[in-house]
Amino acid sequence: MRTAVTDLLDIEFPILAFSHCRDVVAAVTNAGGLGVLGAVAHTPEQLEIDLQWIEEQVRGKPYGVDLLIPTHYVGEDTGGLDATSLSELLPDAHRRWLDELLERFDIPALPAKDGDGTAREFAGMRIDPKSMAPLLDVAFGHSISLIASALGPPPPYLIERANASGVVVAALAGATEHAVRHAAAGADLIIAQGTEAGGHTGQVATMVLVPEVVDAVAPVPVLAAGGIGRGRQLAASLALGAEGVWCGSVWLTTQEAETPPVVQQKYLRATSSDTVRSKSITGKPARMLRTPWTDAWEQPDGPGPLPMPLQPMLVGEALRRINRVAHHPGSGAEDLVTYFVGQIVGSMNEVQSSGRVVLEMIDEMIDAVQRVDRLLTADRASLET
Repeated sequence: MRTAVTDLLDIEFPILAFSHCRDVVAAVTNAGGLGVLGAVAHTPEQLEIDLQWIEEQVRGKPYGVDLLIPTHYVGEDTGGLDATSLSELLPDAHRRWLDELLERFDIPALPAKDGDGTAREFAGMRIDPKSMAPLLDVAFGHSISLIASALGPPPPYLIERANASGVVVAALAGATEHAVRHAAAGADLIIAQGTEAGGHTGQVATMVLVPEVVDAVAPVPVLAAGGIGRGRQLAASLALGAEGVWCGSVWLTTQEAETPPVVQQKYLRATSSDTVRSKSITGKPARMLRTPWTDAWEQPDGPGPLPMPLQPMLVGEALRRINRVAHHPGSGAEDLVTYFVGQIVGSMNEVQSSGRVVLEMIDEMIDAVQRVDRLLTADRASLET
């Protein structure tokens, strides 16, 4: 099928797949969509390895990279603080409260050799120009077709570099005013992401947001995102004026996904009501499975989440401790463990390949369009008689 997005990116189907897993990225690209690697937690060395691997798998087919480039963050006035400086900003009260939470759920400490590794890992989310530059150097050193900017309008240096390299710049927006700013900044593609989405997301529903954004940024093409993982939703997105869809959560229960088994099983059992927007992992509102972990951070007697990037630095080691033993049935860690996912989780009821997900979306979209066409044809026939 042909839309402005398939023409822009030279792909067969207007389905873009965001995933932290390189296997999903390659599988979706090879199925006719466009895989986009979420690389915010990558080191430059890891990103180099993954992009080389993806290119070996897709053999010249297009793929993209997604990075978090927020407008506001702690330390922005100095271009970003190092891990030591950030650690000094963590309140003792928050540390004590978190220690008490882990003790209450009987979460064991990490082995000595792993003691501080995760604090660095989660604090290492690259969200400022100083730490983002090496990742951009790696990305632009490869044959990427798209680079996505999340949590803010794409900065001028990114636009200039992408334009010079012939790379499409996409930007995610959870509100119409954000989409307008992204388009004014020079984004080639706007991703209108409704509140149903997993991960960082706003509060406006996809059905409302998409047509608003389409009208506000025309002629810049728009992708619909948020609660999309079925062909009927793809058809609806096209009807709303979008040129394609951006999907993330639906790949988390695929065969290629790196989702931990205990979390994947939670996804397979979950309903669309089992998610919540929480700042408990990143410091910014992100939709994830609701568990006692997210509930604890919402308690009125709790300390409340810290802003990005202090919150991920605070909880990094705690999350590693939880994840390390979450596979133990009936444990406190199994109860606490959570991860980002959107409300489409209620439809993620089986494990299948990423390529199969793409093809089923297209088949269901065709069925949905044909159904509407039959209704219109019947309506026209009744009017003529």
